[in-house]
Amino acid sequence: MARPPAIARSHLALARKAYSLRRKRAAIFGNTDLFGEPAWDILLDLYIAQGEGKAVSVSSACIGSATPPTTGLRWLGVLADAGLIAREADAEDNRRVLVRLTAAGQKAMERFFDAVDAVI
Repeated sequence: MARPPAIARSHLALARKAYSLRRKRAAIFGNTDLFGEPAWDILLDLYIAQGEGKAVSVSSACIGSATPPTTGLRWLGVLADAGLIAREADAEDNRRVLVRLTAAGQKAMERFFDAVDAVI
């Protein structure tokens, strides 16, 4: 796996906070279906993982989407088709497929967090 791109600490902190707040919001309101954004959850999860230098398997990305596996897989396909994520074989375990942000996905996340930084 290629070395992950450098991520600004402030952006990584914002991503962690956003992901955590999404989980808390669902828990407080008691209904995860009210706030479903599996694609965003996957992008946040992958952004955080890349910032921490961690590999993410397809099954882990599905868990990170906070949806059933079939829904997570469908959204992984949508994100891949949009050029925001890439799937690649795990060099250490041929049974596993890893997912990561593409350069375009990484750039889009950086632009988003730059915009967030500008308004807070």
